[in-house]
Amino acid sequence: MSVINSKVANIGDLKLEHFKKADKFESHSIRIGQLLGAKDLGYSYDIVPPGKSSCPFHSHRAEEEMFFIVKGSGTLRYGDETRKIREGDVICCPTGGPETAHQILNDSDADLAYLSVSTMMPAEVCEYPDSKKIGAYGGDLRHMTHADHALDYWKDEVSSD
Repeated sequence: MSVINSKVANIGDLKLEHFKKADKFESHSIRIGQLLGAKDLGYSYDIVPPGKSSCPFHSHRAEEEMFFIVKGSGTLRYGDETRKIREGDVICCPTGGPETAHQILNDSDADLAYLSVSTMMPAEVCEYPDSKKIGAYGGDLRHMTHADHALDYWKDEVSSD
């Protein structure tokens, strides 16, 4: 394959993977960036069936995301607000805490398809306001905990003298 051909993919030709978790989360998706050799950006294509979302409500402390609605309509949850979204909308989700938490919901009666683009950072912390979880990711580290399970910084580091 030529170099230029290895850097181009048509979403209609991609083999999507099916994902389903409980009754709320489902999508047919593919991580396109990895296929094309992207280094600093991640791009994915998702098709979300009616009544579903592809992921929980979450925010990023390190990675910024952008979504482009390719087909269909739904609702964007962002911080404390919601907004209807539709084909052609571009959505910015910068880094931050719960005030930048976001989730795309397909509350329509047809498939919702979108392209997502994100910066790829070596380490990331995500917060999940609905479930009060915090996830830390970096290299082989993938750790999820509840926000109320905090430990003191010095626990087990110094004697109790």
